[in-house]
Amino acid sequence: MDKKKIIILGAGFGGIAAAKKLKGCDAEILIIDKTNHFLFQPLLYQVAGASLSARDITMPIREIFAHQDNVSVIMGEVVEIHKGQKYVALGNQDRHFYDYLIIGVGARHSYFGNDQWETHAPGLKTLTDALTIREKVLTSFEIAERCPDLAEAYKYLTFAIVGGGPTGVELAGTFAEICKKTLKKNFSRISSEKARIILIEGFNRILPPFHPALSHRAKLDLEKLGVEVLTECKVTNINEEGIQTDTGFIPCKNILWAAGNQASPLLKTLHTECDRSGRVLVDHNLNIPGHNEIFVIGDAANFQYKGAALPAVAPAAKQQGTFVGKLVYQEISKKHLSPLRKKGFSYLDKGGLATIGTWKAVGYFKNIRFKGILAWLIWGFVHIAYLIGHRNKISVMLEWCLHTWTGKRGSRVIYGSIEEKIPKPHKK
Repeated sequence: MDKKKIIILGAGFGGIAAAKKLKGCDAEILIIDKTNHFLFQPLLYQVAGASLSARDITMPIREIFAHQDNVSVIMGEVVEIHKGQKYVALGNQDRHFYDYLIIGVGARHSYFGNDQWETHAPGLKTLTDALTIREKVLTSFEIAERCPDLAEAYKYLTFAIVGGGPTGVELAGTFAEICKKTLKKNFSRISSEKARIILIEGFNRILPPFHPALSHRAKLDLEKLGVEVLTECKVTNINEEGIQTDTGFIPCKNILWAAGNQASPLLKTLHTECDRSGRVLVDHNLNIPGHNEIFVIGDAANFQYKGAALPAVAPAAKQQGTFVGKLVYQEISKKHLSPLRKKGFSYLDKGGLATIGTWKAVGYFKNIRFKGILAWLIWGFVHIAYLIGHRNKISVMLEWCLHTWTGKRGSRVIYGSIEEKIPKPHKK
């Protein structure tokens, strides 16, 4: 009898958790991902901020499953899902048939209908995004150092981050430390301490999912680092010269986008109901209507929890992947519907954490709130625990120790040429 075929789309937290839970299952498991690596997204901003290198937060997918015999891996991009005929099609039209399909393709940043802004305000979702941002930021200091006009130079030393959620707050904090501490004595013409870091949030406070007291503490900590925090501020336009808000124009050469997410367009090929962000509406088992063999997890799914969509965070994706993996394992091994289907997926809310800078963070678990050094230590412990691979855990811990003691960042490498980016002098 042929073995059941399980396809997992996306090797993020959810996909990896599902595949690991299927270890020992008498099935053929195929993981398909656009990249060849698992990416630890919660620390992606530290790659953008030159604190960590790319290898510190990645792990080859094939290495993760090198000792799991029922798993094979394909690096490729799925462009269409045919749920009627039960196969997925890759970009070269290769077809892979399945008995069970687990979709964890994640999400990208959303510009709320203003996609033209992406050219000037990149988001942070992939390793390529982080490396692009890091190079642009570091290059801006080099351009500023060569600018004959200091007023023009400081346009390159103005950093605007749109979106006051955890990613925006963490980016603002890390860039403030780069400017005020790391690069303090690195330049002769410009003063990196005079750089402006501006955090823009449309809501009336930053970190909206957190308790107002923690939002207020985060705002105070950012302001101590020199960050200008603008709340109830709406972005109306972005171009190469800066950012227009409903309160005025900010001349700026560095704009980073952390204001929203949208699901992968691949989900549209399921021809099932989605929310405004493109996430698939799933039932209590994370299935789409009428298809018990198709599961959608992580950022790609809209799972209702306490009257709202489950937050797009790593613990949620990991729990969903574990649930689906266990359910599928039971059905294949026992050859009947899993008892988990009656119970359904249950989410354990592990709270939230956001770091502002060295020794500065805020967090909560249920009704317990913590901040300052304690929150920062908890944040560090949790992130180390979630990292995959002993080498990565040790490497990140060492980098953090060195950064905490010295304030230095070891990944400040610019690979591209700067000449074409230097402003041309005006002809008289």
